[in-house]
Formats: sequence, C-alpha cells, structure tokens
Amino acid sequence: MDGRIWSRLPHKLIDRIIACLPPPAFFRARAVCKRWYALIFSNTFLELYLQVSARRHWFLFFKQQSLNKNTIYRNNNTTTTTTTTTRVNHEAYLFDTENLKWYRLSFPLIPPGFSPASSSGGLICWVSEDAGSKSILLCNPLIGSLIQLPSTLRPRLCPSIGLTITNSSIDLAFAGDDMISPYAVKNLTSESFHIDGGGFYSIWGTTASLPRLCSLESGRMVHVEGRFYCMNYSPFSVLAYDIPTNHWSKIQAPMRRFLRSPSLVESRGKLILVAAVEKSKLNVPKSLRLWALQECGTMWVEIERMPQQLYIQFSEIEGGRGFNCVAHGEYVVILIKGSDKSLLFDFHQKRWAWIPPCPYINVRGCGGGREDGVDDELHGFAYEPRLVVPITALLEQLTLPFNSFSA
Repeated sequence: MDGRIWSRLPHKLIDRIIACLPPPAFFRARAVCKRWYALIFSNTFLELYLQVSARRHWFLFFKQQSLNKNTIYRNNNTTTTTTTTTRVNHEAYLFDTENLKWYRLSFPLIPPGFSPASSSGGLICWVSEDAGSKSILLCNPLIGSLIQLPSTLRPRLCPSIGLTITNSSIDLAFAGDDMISPYAVKNLTSESFHIDGGGFYSIWGTTASLPRLCSLESGRMVHVEGRFYCMNYSPFSVLAYDIPTNHWSKIQAPMRRFLRSPSLVESRGKLILVAAVEKSKLNVPKSLRLWALQECGTMWVEIERMPQQLYIQFSEIEGGRGFNCVAHGEYVVILIKGSDKSLLFDFHQKRWAWIPPCPYINVRGCGGGREDGVDDELHGFAYEPRLVVPITALLEQLTLPFNSFSA
C-alpha cells in the first residue's frame, strides 16, 4: 500500500475501477477529491460506465398508502373532483440482494399527487393519482434526473401500467379503468406509447380493446419478450398484450379455482406466476408454488414449491392477509402484507431465506386498517441502479412535446 506506487496509477485505470463499484461505494468515493466528484458529469466516464459496470439485480420498495378516495368525474370536459390525502417527502428503500443491505433514497423533485407505478432500465415511472388523463414522470433516483412524458389521452382512474426500457427504446402501456361516464368505470381499452432510437414513435396514438368479460384490477404489468402480462380476476386468468400486433388475449391460469394472492413476475426472461394453493381435498397440502409459462404461450409448468415446513411458518405470519411478489434476475421477493417480514428465493442456489427487516421503516405486525382508513403497505419494483440511462438523452433531444420537468 505504498502511496508512491498507488499515486502513479493512470487516470484511465482508476476510472475503470471506479466504474465497476456498486452505487453506494461510488458515491462515497466521490468525496475523495474534486476529480472523482466530477466523474458523474463526464461523458467519457459515463460511456466507460455503460461498458464495464455490472448489472445489479436489486429491488426498490416504497411505503405506499392506500387511501379512501371520493372521486367524481364529469364527462363533459368540465371538472374532476378528488378528495385525497396529500403525501410529501417521497422515500424509497433500496435492497442489495448480494450483501443483504438496505439503503434509503429520497425523491425531492417528485411533486405531491404522484405515485410510483413501474420501473425499468434504471428509471422509476411516477403517475399522477388524480382521475383523468394521467401525467407521467420518469426519474433516475441516483442522479436526480426527471423527465415528463406526454399525458395519456383517455381519462382513467387506477389503470394497470406496463413499462419496458432498453438502451434505445421505451414502451409504455395503460390498461383498464376507462371513465366512460360519471357513474360507471369500465375496463374497456388500453393505450400505448413507443419511441426508439431509429426515429419511430407512437405517442398514445395506439389503442386496443381488452378481452370480453374482463375484470382487470388496478396494478402493474410484467414485460416478457415483446408482451405485457397482467392478472385478470374472477375467475383468475392472465391477460397478455402483444406489443407489435397491438392485440390482447387471455391465458388460462393453472389451478385457477384454488389460487390465492396470485402475482405475475418476470425472472430470467420467463413469465412466472406465484400464488398460494388452497385445495379443498385434505390429501393435497396447502402450499406456495411457482409456475413458468412455456414458449407455446398457453401451458404452465410448476418449477418450484416452498418447503412445507417453511410454508407453515409463512402462513402463520401471513394469517390470510395476502402477499405481494416482485422478481429480478435470479431473485423473487415475497412481501407479507401488514408485516415487516419478507422472503427471498434464489433460483440459482435454490434457496429460501428471510430478508432482514428494513431498518428505516416500521410496518405494523397485524392486519386490518387504521381508524382513519389508511393502510401502509410495501410495494416493490425490480430495480437496476444505473448512473446513466441512454434513453433519457433520446427523450431530452426530441422536439416533440417532451420537456424536462421541474417541480
């Protein structure tokens, strides 16, 4: 560790080492000197970062409030009245799956009235909560960048939202909760947004009808190889939206009459269905299972089942309140509602483990809402921390109605 040796390292080699650091270490390193501090503003360093930085399959969790809303929409282009509770100081909790560590992130630029809806390619998608046409913000929490996309055309309440971002394209879809009259909310249509580096774009100009007898509930969509997927309820099935053909279809869910708390996630390029199974026959034990959709697009194969002893422990904590799931790379996280308990499943090691509780939050350990009608729940997103996202440069350079947003 002779300083005379280390001080002579070429700057290019030092930059390469720094570009390989995980985000927490990178931001600590910026405090060393002015040159390291300025690396995040150097195009040369950011290009190197894109080439050598490792992909990190981390998760980002938000403590969202489910509010009792009194929403009235008038269909004659007049007013939208929404009674809600204003939330400020948006905060998220970053979970490092490699070291099982938690970090806290803040979103000071996000204005009140927006909620996180999806995540892809290092960006978080925030959507306005008010009924009507939805405003959309894309945020990179590591560097604090914020871009506003054009608002949706059709007014909606709480649609299901899908987002996929690559280095050269972005696809966004809103489905369901069309506001067709002041007195009815129907899940009738979807609308999509696309733009790519080749100059092709479609700004909410593409709409599609949802399948008949669709009982789509609000939530997120999952993207797998050119398709968005979301759950359909009563009875359970899976809705698939093919992006190139702009067409919706239904896929029958496995054991659909016996599923509880079903969730769709993407893992290793496959669509995974996670659900508790509760059959009426006594010779079939209750369990939590994972199925993968096969390449044919209609057949499911069970790929994993929670060990029975662990499921007994899991069900005692869960107490029938339900759970949410999110996946990223080799990892699946199962969050128990109304509890600070969550499980991590590693596909690579075939291992189940309890996640250390986040030290920055207090989640009630019992079910049921508070007297004011507000419930706090953790909602997770797959998140790949990235200092630079090439698609943001494309959005900022367009002369179309894409503008940088300032709160």
